Amino acid sequence: MRLALNFILFTGLLLSTVQCAKRASPTGGPKDSIPPVLINASPKLNTIFFDKEEINLTFNEYITLKDINKQLIISPPLNSTQYKVYPVTGASKKVTLKLLDTLLDNTTYTFNFGESITDFNESNPTSYLTYTLSTGPTIDSLYIRGRVTDAFELETERFISLQLYPVDSTYNDSVIYTQKPLYVTSTLDTTIYRFQNLKAGNYAIIALEDKSGNYFFDQSVDKIGYKKELIELPKDSIIDLRLFKERTNFFWDQPYFVNDHHIILSYYGDRDNEPFKMVSNVPESFESLVTQSRETDTLNYWFKGAELDSLQFEFNIKDSLQIKTVQFNNPTPDSLVIDKLTSGSLRLQEKYELKSNLPITLVNSEQVIVTNVDSIQIPAVLKLQENYDRVTIDFEVIPNDRYEITLLPNALVDFWGNTNDTLVYRTSTKKIEDYGNIFLRVQHQSPHPYIIELLKNDDVIRRFDTPVEGNNYRFELLDAGNYRVRLIEDPNENKLWDTGSYLEKIQPEKVIYYWKEIDLRANWDMNEIFNTSQNYPDLPESATASGVLEVQDNPAQP
Repeated sequence: MRLALNFILFTGLLLSTVQCAKRASPTGGPKDSIPPVLINASPKLNTIFFDKEEINLTFNEYITLKDINKQLIISPPLNSTQYKVYPVTGASKKVTLKLLDTLLDNTTYTFNFGESITDFNESNPTSYLTYTLSTGPTIDSLYIRGRVTDAFELETERFISLQLYPVDSTYNDSVIYTQKPLYVTSTLDTTIYRFQNLKAGNYAIIALEDKSGNYFFDQSVDKIGYKKELIELPKDSIIDLRLFKERTNFFWDQPYFVNDHHIILSYYGDRDNEPFKMVSNVPESFESLVTQSRETDTLNYWFKGAELDSLQFEFNIKDSLQIKTVQFNNPTPDSLVIDKLTSGSLRLQEKYELKSNLPITLVNSEQVIVTNVDSIQIPAVLKLQENYDRVTIDFEVIPNDRYEITLLPNALVDFWGNTNDTLVYRTSTKKIEDYGNIFLRVQHQSPHPYIIELLKNDDVIRRFDTPVEGNNYRFELLDAGNYRVRLIEDPNENKLWDTGSYLEKIQPEKVIYYWKEIDLRANWDMNEIFNTSQNYPDLPESATASGVLEVQDNPAQP
């Protein structure tokens, strides 16, 4: 009896333990951080006399393909109708690439999968897996490598296409618009590139921010970088390139009607005072005014003094004069709206500004009243800016003060004689100790003059476009924050950064950023030396200048 009872109790305890084990959450082992390993390639890597219709790559675990259309770079290029890659979805231990078209004879092909092959469970990528074959008797082995940087911006876009064109008796510079390159590669998600398995010869090289992914240069949207001199293989192997956006070739778009006093004249590219004129028959009372939009490539054509149902404009388009008619229909109502442009505290070295949606043609300083924190009136002058869309209120500004600005009717008058209602704005200034200063000494060895710009959040805060004595630049009374400095060489002394031109073989003007971001705090003075020949003097030990990515040998065994 006692034995049977003990047996029953033991059995119940065992079942209870099993049930508890079932309810417990598994702790699991260490997280998988090892990428898939290629264990077999068929045909084998570096196959010669390739004549198959598909390539199979087998891995040691289940994989999925991620962003294959962007990551897979085939050189010489094949378009998407010439091959298929499997699996399209789901997981498999095998990647199959089916060739739907005949490859070129006696040519080495490289298939760079980038980071598209990831393991099924943890998405660990197999980085830059490359498969090479040849349709001829040899595998070409020459290479070119280098770095791509943006000619103007501090940061460079990723996934830049690098393209090589063989130079022979039929080559001309226009091939980048009409023909696909012989060899392509990509920076993928870095700024460095490498062509491999190239044959000896002379080549032209470009870097392309290929927005459409078609290997053709589209001037209106793509950035380009190029090397003027031809590349000679095997002589040249390291080539760095600078990306820039060309000035878009100018052309007029179709003008369109806004309302009975406003027509939009749209265009593309840099206008450079391209002429146009209104050619309709209008009465002598007709008047017009043209302003430039600050946000888009458009001109605002404002008019008054006639009741019309259309207007005609004459444009110079492709070396011919064309007349375009604007019919008046579906008007958009508007009225004069004045708003403040200055937001937040008024900086001590700046003036208070207003903006208008309609062109202001007359200002009256007698109709503006500015008072300080003690309600004492301060002399103020209204100044109309040249684009007729902004007004400056100029008065003496002192630290740690508050101001009330009142614009009485007739302070501002627009093109049609409309005026403002009474407007009241309030602003204040900070104490001197709330600001910081940056004192910058520039050391730049160059025969060319240069421009110095101070940036905050990519906006130009201060700018010097003429030489400063001793090359000592003072940026005073700045808000606390992080700042960048850039130097722009200005060989033509037009006080602007000039981009390049591929066909004219003009490189963009040189831009150098100060090596670090300046962390300015309130009541601080920062003394900096910008030596462009030694622009990284204080790199921490953990930071090193990146070398060009070395493509590792493929781990697969034949």
